[in-house]
Amino acid sequence: MLVRCQNSKAELPIQENLPPLPEWRRISYHDLAQAADGFSQSNLLGVESFGSVYKGTLSTGMTIAVKVFHVNQDRAVKSFDIECEVLRNIRRRNLVKIINSCSNVEFKALVLEFMPNRSLEKWLYSQNHFLNVLQRLNIVIDIALAVEYLHHDHSLSVVHCDIKPNNILLETEMVAHLGDFGIAKLLGKKDSMIQTKILATIGCIIWIRRDCFYKSDVYSFGIPVMETFTRKKRADDMFGEEMNLKRWVKESLPSYYLVDVVDSKLLNTREREGLAAKDCKLFILQLALECSAEVAEERTDMEEVVARLKKIKTMYLHGTEQV
Repeated sequence: MLVRCQNSKAELPIQENLPPLPEWRRISYHDLAQAADGFSQSNLLGVESFGSVYKGTLSTGMTIAVKVFHVNQDRAVKSFDIECEVLRNIRRRNLVKIINSCSNVEFKALVLEFMPNRSLEKWLYSQNHFLNVLQRLNIVIDIALAVEYLHHDHSLSVVHCDIKPNNILLETEMVAHLGDFGIAKLLGKKDSMIQTKILATIGCIIWIRRDCFYKSDVYSFGIPVMETFTRKKRADDMFGEEMNLKRWVKESLPSYYLVDVVDSKLLNTREREGLAAKDCKLFILQLALECSAEVAEERTDMEEVVARLKKIKTMYLHGTEQV
């Protein structure tokens, strides 16, 4: 990592060679207000750092999610610009799709595909919801595929920077989609070192290896995997000052302690309770720990993560005991 400090207030260069959103993607405030019943409380799906999300129905009958940004916050306006930049350049089943946008001085919103089954967080932590082992495994694979695509399979690499259960959305068939790109970073393909700026009392320009950005997403991916199979939040009340989810899983991981960390709802079912199911949970938590290693270079690459998760799923489905 190379650090160069300077007193200059010059901003970092911004990519200007990307095409603007096509005009056909624009939609009026009136259309959105009508679709979401005036952005009423009854249509509110959730509140985020930079805005609120509402359910709406367009005149065509299409059900949508409308993400309305707080235009009085500079960071929210920047978040809107970032999401537009990212979403117009990516197309994959496991990423939330942008349908339309609405932008003027007083109002900024994204029209996104509606996810009927809401977020993974809802399914993990609501008492009246349950996900079996296979459903959880499929969700984890879906998100791994999404992150792999963002990092490696697109002309403009994207680092999500905020992978968590609340940003993992589920469609009717429980296929998972990664959403909320408000703090994402877009990386060019050519440079091995990426220039970024640290906010401090003096201007600091830092050059960071591209892999470090990718590895931050790998870490960010590993923690929700642990949450998915333990049903414990990363800041659960059971953890004191010296304990956290990752350390708790790591210290409890030997297979004979697996019962202490895996979601009790899974242990109470009779579904595939043989060694293959036990090994499946063990291998997934081991992989999650590798993803969240403290040293970035020790974290598993997302391409390898996808390959190993697919092997774990095959093992589970066929009842074998080895990956």
